[in-house]
Formats: sequence, C-alpha cells, structure tokens
Amino acid sequence: MATSGCMKVTKYFLFLFNLLFFILGAVILGFGIWILVDKTSFISILQTSSWYLRTGSYILIAVGGLTMVMGFLGCLGAVNEIRCLLGLYFTFVLIILIAQVAAGILIYLQRDALKSEMSSIIHKLIVTYDYEDGKNTSSETTWDYIQRNLQCCGWTSYHNWTENALLKNSTNEYPCSCMTNQTSSNGFCEYKGSLDSAVYKAGCIQGVESWLQDNLGIILGVCVGVAVIELLGLILSMCLCRSIQSEDYTKVPKY
Repeated sequence: MATSGCMKVTKYFLFLFNLLFFILGAVILGFGIWILVDKTSFISILQTSSWYLRTGSYILIAVGGLTMVMGFLGCLGAVNEIRCLLGLYFTFVLIILIAQVAAGILIYLQRDALKSEMSSIIHKLIVTYDYEDGKNTSSETTWDYIQRNLQCCGWTSYHNWTENALLKNSTNEYPCSCMTNQTSSNGFCEYKGSLDSAVYKAGCIQGVESWLQDNLGIILGVCVGVAVIELLGLILSMCLCRSIQSEDYTKVPKY
C-alpha cells in the first residue's frame, strides 16, 4: 500500500516537473527566435555578421523545441505509466543535458573570440557608416539608437569616428546620435564650436557590455533552471520506471 502511494506521488511529481519543463522549453525557444528577429537592440547589429550568434540562436531554437517534445513525452509516460516512453524520455533528456553542459563550456572557452568578433563588427560598422546610401540602414539605425540612449559615441571613444570614410573629408560634421544637443537621430549633423563640447565623450563598450551581461544573465538563469528540472526529471523517471511492474499499452493515445 505504501509502495503504491509512493508510486502515485512520484508519478504526479514527474508530471508537474515535465509540465514546467515544457514551459521552460518554450521560453528557450522564444529566446532563440528573439535573437533572430530582434531589430531594436544591439543584438540586431551582431546577428547580421556574427556566425557565433546565428549558430547559437539556431541551437537555442532546436533545444527549446526538443525540450518541449520531451516534456510532452514525460507527461504522457508519467500519467499512463508507460515504461518505454519513460525510457525514451530519460535518454533524450540526458542527451540534452550533456549538450547544454558542452555548449556552456564552449561558450566559456570562446569568450575572448566572441568579444574580439563583436569589436570587429562594430569597427566595420563605424568605418562604413553612411545612412544616406540605404545599404545597411537597419544596423546603422540600431547603432544610432544605442549611442543616443546610452549617451555614448563610438566603441571605445568618440575618436573611433575619425576612421569613418565620409568624416575624413569633413571638418564640422559628426554622427547626429553622438551630439549632446541634437534632435536628429540618424546620419551626420553639423556642429558649432569645439568637437569636445558637442559630442558624448564616453565610448559605448561599457554600456553595451553591461546590457549584454544583463540579458545573458537572464538566459543563463533560465538554462540553469531547466538543467535543475532536467536532473529532477531524470531521477523521478528512473524511479517511476523501476516501480512499474506491468504496462497497459491500451492507455497510449492512438493517432
């Protein structure tokens, strides 16, 4: 009697964990899609040029989708007490957990390469910036938005803009988004007086890195939460699978 009660508790705990597992899988899927479609933040600048970011977003989408499927299988196997579904669930969750750990290690080992690539992308954007030609409007608009809202100019400092092809031939123009008293948001604007008093002096690197770290913290927090639920799911599914003495396959939905 006690064994039967313990099995029921395990079954329903496993069902609840997998329901949460399904929801968190949807959240990871949403993060991956957000990275691909976002057009209003720093991500939109990187995604057009960064192989790492695009690959990472596709991995997040794949892991999120597979996690949702595994959550569904776990719920189905737990409620109907089907050992083969629980075994399949255990195997795939273990694979996902190993893949997540491997991905985390890879990101940590490649952090310097990612930072270098990010700096290279921004440098190229600044050097080739020309809002009027309409060739890279989306990324240029986003960068102007970042400079305006973070009240910064250039990547490491406002002197980065001296490398811009158009500004090399100008003596009284600078990006409008860099200027302290300018209503225009895009393109180049004329300034009066000294350049030092007309533009933001701080570079955007600190603000952007802070923004990325804040968002990365949310993503990592979700991933850690999923990993904990995965471990609990593995333990509960193994316990339930060992407790099942006989299986009634008539409970399995027919499609």
